[in-house]
Amino acid sequence: MNILVTGTDGYLGSLLVPMLLSQGYEVTGVDVGFYRSGWLYELGTDQVKTITRDIRALESRDLAGYDALVHMAELSNDPSGELAPRITREINHHGSVRLAELAKRAGISRFIYMSSCSVYGVVDGDNEVDESTPPNPQTSYAHCKTLCERDITAMAGITFAPICFRNSTAFGASPRQRFDLVVNNLCGLAWTSGCIRMNSDGSPWRPLVHASDIGRAIICALKAPTEAIHGEVINIGNNDLNLRVREIADAVAQRFEGCAVEYGDGTEDKRSYRVVFDKLAKHLPDFRCQWNLDDGIRQFHKLFRQLDLKREDFENRAFTRLQQLNFLIRTGQIDGDFYWKSGGLTHA
Repeated sequence: MNILVTGTDGYLGSLLVPMLLSQGYEVTGVDVGFYRSGWLYELGTDQVKTITRDIRALESRDLAGYDALVHMAELSNDPSGELAPRITREINHHGSVRLAELAKRAGISRFIYMSSCSVYGVVDGDNEVDESTPPNPQTSYAHCKTLCERDITAMAGITFAPICFRNSTAFGASPRQRFDLVVNNLCGLAWTSGCIRMNSDGSPWRPLVHASDIGRAIICALKAPTEAIHGEVINIGNNDLNLRVREIADAVAQRFEGCAVEYGDGTEDKRSYRVVFDKLAKHLPDFRCQWNLDDGIRQFHKLFRQLDLKREDFENRAFTRLQQLNFLIRTGQIDGDFYWKSGGLTHA
């Protein structure tokens, strides 16, 4: 199988590519390159040909000859989406739907789209949600995910099988590290400061999934019978990994010896959702999450010790999506529509 993967230079993509290669797939990458400076460590694995291009600039000829497309390249996370809601809609909604349309016309039979459990937004009390629960997006990012699910699954046909993954909040180490994800951020704080100071009371629920397990789910979807994934929206995660933010912080502090945790009184972020993953087991029965929270925390503890991670490393803008985007805008490397400026910093 010949696979095109968008977002190969990202947090998830840099883990997925070696996994695909190890399975014998042919892989070509597409990435705009906003986050290439965020390289935390080497994997020592083969790299793949990567086309440096915005997904909005891809054409049918770029998609010819591929059997499947894994689409991971969007403006990621809620703060980045709120930075420029119009551009978020243009890239994350219109750009992704256009890419699916191009894929269908190019004869690509399988399209795997990375959505998010953030579409659930705010859920009353401790109630659980599943794929039948109406979405309640709270941000531009989550709203675009909801629209993409609607529009992309509607394209399903005899020769085109799209599937939308509602990924839980990812955690774990990656060469293209992100420290703006809850587990990753708390581990970095614990190692570099010895104290986790939270603005919130830690009461919101978050479903978690290790980044490598998302990659395993993608491989299962590539191998699955067409009828198992055709036009489906599936939550990706594990029922046992629904945790309150307070529980996550306490688990991190327990592993990082001497780390204290301080909580606030409330939070401006009202998002809270407990997610059920029973549909995943039904449609992709070969998939199992291999990582639990403590595994991921121990992975970070070992990695930080090996790298001798310093506070300036942890706080480097390249490992936080919003800071990196603001840097590219402030330094004039991308324009108001988030396209690279011709000539970059050397342009007169």
